[in-house]
Amino acid sequence: MERLLTTPDELFSLLTEQWARSRVHYASMAAMAAMNPISNNSSPAVWLESAEWRLLRECASPSPNREKMAALVQQVNWPKTLQIAEHHGVLGHLAWAVNQLQNDSPPGEIMELLRDRYRAQVLSSMKMAVELFRVMDLLAAAGIEILVIKGPVLAAQAYKDPAVRTFGDLDLLVRPRDIQTSTQVMIAAGYQAEINVGQLATGKTPGQFLFRHPDSQMIVEMHNQKTLRYFPRPLPIEKVFSRRINVTVYGRQIPALSVEDALVLICIHGAKHFWDRFMWIADVAGLVVQQKQMDWRRTEAAAHEVGGVRMLHAGLHLAAKLLNVALPEPLAEQVQRDRAAKQIAQRVIRWLPNVAKKQPTLLQRALFRMQMRGGILAAPGYLLRLSFSPAEEDWRESTNRGARLLESLGRPWRLLRKYGRRL
Repeated sequence: MERLLTTPDELFSLLTEQWARSRVHYASMAAMAAMNPISNNSSPAVWLESAEWRLLRECASPSPNREKMAALVQQVNWPKTLQIAEHHGVLGHLAWAVNQLQNDSPPGEIMELLRDRYRAQVLSSMKMAVELFRVMDLLAAAGIEILVIKGPVLAAQAYKDPAVRTFGDLDLLVRPRDIQTSTQVMIAAGYQAEINVGQLATGKTPGQFLFRHPDSQMIVEMHNQKTLRYFPRPLPIEKVFSRRINVTVYGRQIPALSVEDALVLICIHGAKHFWDRFMWIADVAGLVVQQKQMDWRRTEAAAHEVGGVRMLHAGLHLAAKLLNVALPEPLAEQVQRDRAAKQIAQRVIRWLPNVAKKQPTLLQRALFRMQMRGGILAAPGYLLRLSFSPAEEDWRESTNRGARLLESLGRPWRLLRKYGRRL
């Protein structure tokens, strides 16, 4: 009789092996898709209305049409569908949705691959949740209060299932005063700090305080109002902590952002990345539909606090347009009146299908940043701050405080080198 697998590591290893075997089939299908790619001359409307995108939109929708999915499953080019789904982070949505079809399932090889992929995602989610619980307990023992953002908490809020959404790391919100102690706790727990710990004494702030476990390769990122540099205004962290709620993840209560603050955060996060992954739009749609108790006045107020109203409206536009989310009144009217947010959403829809092959140019990135901030003075001010605020890539090895001016002045040149080829 075989021994039962009892630990998350054992279960995860087994499912990882199964997924590795199924990847052989996926690799061959990806090669087939590469030999017959969708034409780059296709208009965005043609891309989004293709059978592949229509199926993914149904699978990611909070209210999918079962009959449409069943018909599209028989029409799509599966190698292309899997490529798109994996790039846009919705392979879990696809696997979960088509698994509900039963008699209208995809071809056997495809269904086997999707089930293996979803099982691996479930076990990965469980393993990361176990590690989250361990880190939470260690930080609590040190007297550090945290909020868990994105990841398993967002999946539970937006999809009622922590395993539907894929995530590769754990994100925590902590107060700036707790960073030093948190770093010590993480190092004692076996993690390695990805930033130079000596930089902490200088007051420099990275894009995130990242910790990686050398054995499991688990990643934990810590954020505060200083690391969230893409927020137009600083996050009022004490207010956010005062509005916290508990979200149940695998039977445990997790301290998290209020649903209003969570929606604002994911819209700003999507705008930061130019909404170039369909997963983030699905997150907005899921949160809006699943969290029926959301206070929309508080949501607008939370967005005003951080200067993210236009980013919020753009995210809601995208969810309504691509995933048929019905926004409640009077919010729908308010969002519809925001012409700039609507223009941003239309621009995202134009480049979304082809973003894997053609990223926005440096000029497009700059104009997009200003437009999503809005305001005659606020927009260029936002762009200048992002352009001259040094991140880890701009830091010198030294911990000299006097180097900050050079780092700030050098940042635009680094950005030009990084994106200038696409100018």
